[in-house]
Amino acid sequence: MEKNKALPLAGIRVLEMGSLIAGPFAAKILGEFGAEVIKIEPSGSGDPLRKWRKLHNGTSLWWQVQSRNKKSVAVDLKSEAGQELVRKLASTCDVVVENFRPGTLEGWGLGWEALSAINPKLIMLRISGYGQTGPYRDLPGFGVIGEAMGGLRYVTGYPDRPPVRVGVSLGDSLSSLNGVMGVMFALYHRDCHGGKGQFIDVALYESVFNVMESLIPEQDFLGHTRERTGSALPGIAPTNAYRCNDGNHVLVAGNGDGIFRRLMTTIERDDLGNDPRFEHNDGRVTGVEEIDAAIEAWTSERSQDAVLEALSKAGVPAGKIYSASDILKDPHYKARDMICEIETKDGARLKVPGIVPKLSETPGRIRESAPRLGEHTDSVLADLGLSAAEIHELRAQRVIG
Repeated sequence: MEKNKALPLAGIRVLEMGSLIAGPFAAKILGEFGAEVIKIEPSGSGDPLRKWRKLHNGTSLWWQVQSRNKKSVAVDLKSEAGQELVRKLASTCDVVVENFRPGTLEGWGLGWEALSAINPKLIMLRISGYGQTGPYRDLPGFGVIGEAMGGLRYVTGYPDRPPVRVGVSLGDSLSSLNGVMGVMFALYHRDCHGGKGQFIDVALYESVFNVMESLIPEQDFLGHTRERTGSALPGIAPTNAYRCNDGNHVLVAGNGDGIFRRLMTTIERDDLGNDPRFEHNDGRVTGVEEIDAAIEAWTSERSQDAVLEALSKAGVPAGKIYSASDILKDPHYKARDMICEIETKDGARLKVPGIVPKLSETPGRIRESAPRLGEHTDSVLADLGLSAAEIHELRAQRVIG
């Protein structure tokens, strides 16, 4: 990746006052595309994400992904002096990102009204479980709760078993992406239309609900409640996971009309491919059990590699289910720079995910590895105009770390 390429958010300054996933993931994306991200962390402990999942030398490997390109400033937000430091920082920033429970920042004098009064051009991204308004606003909400309330958990899993969660914090990540979109819309309005600053209210449950397709009109208009369907995609056929003779499965998406006919020719079932009942998707849905049985009768006699090779030649979308090990070995990931190697602050060489999306002229990049707790406290405060003596006194008072 060319290090001399321009970054589209160069000159944008972001103050991150979040922890764990939703707020920090949004700030991570902004940082990858050139924004200067100053992350406020509690003195002593830091962001709890530093201790989540697998650790190396006492620090989470996840931290190395989530916090790259960020500066760490350790501040006690519960102290008046710490709150005043944040107000000074906010006055120099374009964007504030936070994911506290609604009302928390207001209690510290750091809410939208207070910060926008200091900096009228400020844009504030606020991510919470239920949003800044409504009867549930004060309830604690993590991504898993948002996934359940947003309708995703109910339809995930097999019909004869309890609902399951997806294996990642999807509700948080969807909220982060919506938050980044909101920030970009607000920056464009401010800088291109002469608009003023504004805040962006993102709720975890709404971010999940936003991707639930036709769930609501089907329920409202037809009285149809979408249920769990395992690995199949309801209302679209054939799309499922099919067993091979080596114990593996292949995902096959034969749901386009032409694709379906090619698939049936490949599995030597032209009788189904030419059946008028299955000419279009709505007809195939009614006969999906018959179609699925025919596909699996064919895949179950072949290895995963043989199935994938045959379907690839036929132009039928198909793929295996990737493990993390598969991802690391895959040549396509490598060719598209989706696996990058970094050096952490303690000298470890670590492979991490690359950057999405890919811009042709101003691509994002990893400029700096994740910071140590409070690594940039002194330099950031010095840029605010604090003297060495003032910084020393704040540290003696345990306002900063």
